[in-house]
Amino acid sequence: METLQATFFLFVFVPLVSSAPPLQQQPFQFDEYDTDVSVGSLIQQDYEMQSKDIIKDGTNVSLDTSLRLQGDDSQLDVPPTKDTNLPTCLLCVCLSGSVYCEEIDIEAVPPLPKETAYLYARFNKIKRIAASDFADITTLRRIDFSGNRIEEIEDGAFSKLLLLEELSLAENRLVKLPVLPPKLTTFNANQNRIKSRGIKANAFKKLTNLAYLYLGHNALESVPLNLPESLRILHLQYNNITTITDDTFCKSNNTRYIRTRMDEIRMEGNPIVLAKHVNAFSCLRMLPVGTYY
Repeated sequence: METLQATFFLFVFVPLVSSAPPLQQQPFQFDEYDTDVSVGSLIQQDYEMQSKDIIKDGTNVSLDTSLRLQGDDSQLDVPPTKDTNLPTCLLCVCLSGSVYCEEIDIEAVPPLPKETAYLYARFNKIKRIAASDFADITTLRRIDFSGNRIEEIEDGAFSKLLLLEELSLAENRLVKLPVLPPKLTTFNANQNRIKSRGIKANAFKKLTNLAYLYLGHNALESVPLNLPESLRILHLQYNNITTITDDTFCKSNNTRYIRTRMDEIRMEGNPIVLAKHVNAFSCLRMLPVGTYY
């Protein structure tokens, strides 16, 4: 009998060890065996203990906040700060210096993180841009407000943006242009309500880096004056332009002058016959797009 029993136990023990899969485990379950403490009571005890610790330390952090931070490992490395810009970055998407606030129906420019370089706030309900909106955001390089309802831009709204290179105000309700920052390379104000009196005589003269200027689908009666030599692309299609002078693009007192950088001028959709102003294009390498008869 002893021999048989020993054989039997050996037979039972070996299959149990060899059949256990090395990478599979049964999910852990709370059972009621050998304990009178429920899971709910454990959580309640932990809650009360943390509450006492917080009160003892004299901190102003709420218990809910404390528990939330302890449960989120991603926030453990973030130092506490008074200026986290949390509301904006919850409403929008903040990623590596870029803020995306597109199609969320905001009616004003939200507070931005101070390191913001690119702001995309297209297709919202913004009606006004105030000087205070960008007063402390000197790192901006690109702003896109396309597809809003902007009617007014306060004086000096862009005056401190000395690094700004691209600005789009397309598809808004502007009747005049603001003072533009000096390092712009691209400015888009297509599809607004801008008239010639809404553009100052020297609005573009000092923009020596401006290469792309889009003013199509507005209400301009004439081509803007003092266009910079850096300009490569000029869109003026579908305005109300009726006249052009010999000094609009060229220099009437210098017959050898040539605009070497100008690659494209679009003027179709204007009530002007370009063939009547041949001398106005003598310095261009190619004729503007538009009606010639």
